[in-house]
Amino acid sequence: MAAGADLSPTFTMLDGAYRSKENVSSIDSEDPGTLEGLKEMKVGKPPRLLPVIRHCVSTTWLSPDLEFGIRNPSGLTSPSDDQTKFLPVFRSGSYSEIGPKQCMEDEHIQIDNLIDHFGAAVNFPSPGAFYGVFDGHGGIDAASFVRKNILKFIIEDTHFPASVDKAIRSAFVKIDHAFADDCHLDRSSGTTALTALIFGRTMLIANAGDCRAVLGKRGRAVELSRDHKPNCYTERLRIEKLGGTIFDGYLNGQLSVARAIGDWHMKGSKGSNCPLSAEPELQGLTLTEEDEFLIMGCDGLWDVMSSQCAVTIVRKELMLHNDPERCSKELVREALNRNSCDNLTVVVICFSTDPPPRIDIPKTRVRKSISLEGLHLLKGALDSDI
Repeated sequence: MAAGADLSPTFTMLDGAYRSKENVSSIDSEDPGTLEGLKEMKVGKPPRLLPVIRHCVSTTWLSPDLEFGIRNPSGLTSPSDDQTKFLPVFRSGSYSEIGPKQCMEDEHIQIDNLIDHFGAAVNFPSPGAFYGVFDGHGGIDAASFVRKNILKFIIEDTHFPASVDKAIRSAFVKIDHAFADDCHLDRSSGTTALTALIFGRTMLIANAGDCRAVLGKRGRAVELSRDHKPNCYTERLRIEKLGGTIFDGYLNGQLSVARAIGDWHMKGSKGSNCPLSAEPELQGLTLTEEDEFLIMGCDGLWDVMSSQCAVTIVRKELMLHNDPERCSKELVREALNRNSCDNLTVVVICFSTDPPPRIDIPKTRVRKSISLEGLHLLKGALDSDI
């Protein structure tokens, strides 16, 4: 793909609600648009030990372009932005904390420039970037193995670069099998995997597990991944169809996620269909000038913070100091203040060298009692009903 190639934008509009510091919420969304062969009914993850769940509905327009091999069975498209000259500039920051746990099992990767990273060995379109968050469980082996090898599996796949979405799907499954074959690793450990591969203005999010990617779009939260919890409606149907059971929110009474790499004590032979899947769900979009940053975080963050709350915090911090690493640290600090009981890892990726602009609110059109946060949510609600 040529650098800066214009594609019809793909985006998700959230109609949700924001919770204050004293309360935490999750976002449940239903998405009628699909990538090839995947139903995108979004069902969010419930916060731990909290009785109240906030709901929202999202709508997705999938680009009809075959860039990255993404098809558009629904025929829905977003308004064209063919005239835009926007080309993203990638800069990122990350922060991790062990939290109240006894050991750290999270891993992450951030590559702002794939050409600099690989040199002349691989012919990537420019600009290109790659990011990932891997939330391990049952030990660090699986998360560490995936962090070190996932990008290599993607670019060495036979489908790359002609069909990048197929290459990513294949890479997730192949790395799962390669982990099982490595006799030096604990094959019973496992990890969720969330990656973002960007070429020019085209970004492809792949997710297997309950890490989450959230886009900041002029102050509004746009969820680009779905939390794969066993109680999620579509995951429950898939699990039960394959003979699995869900007990107290756990797959086969053992695991709190429905998709993961590793955990071979719960899987059958390689190549067989089993309730615990390593295959990712994909979401593609074309970045525009309204897309300011991407937040990628493990479930330790989203257990205690809504997507909209995280976007609001990051945007406010970027306007103050324009440092994505400090934004990541602030999200982790806030999650710890809200008593997150898990490891915490956050990566913030900015798409411009400039901080987000101020959003001016005409006094004649907005009541003083409506906050800027409330205005963003109201706008998202109105947009989703169009």
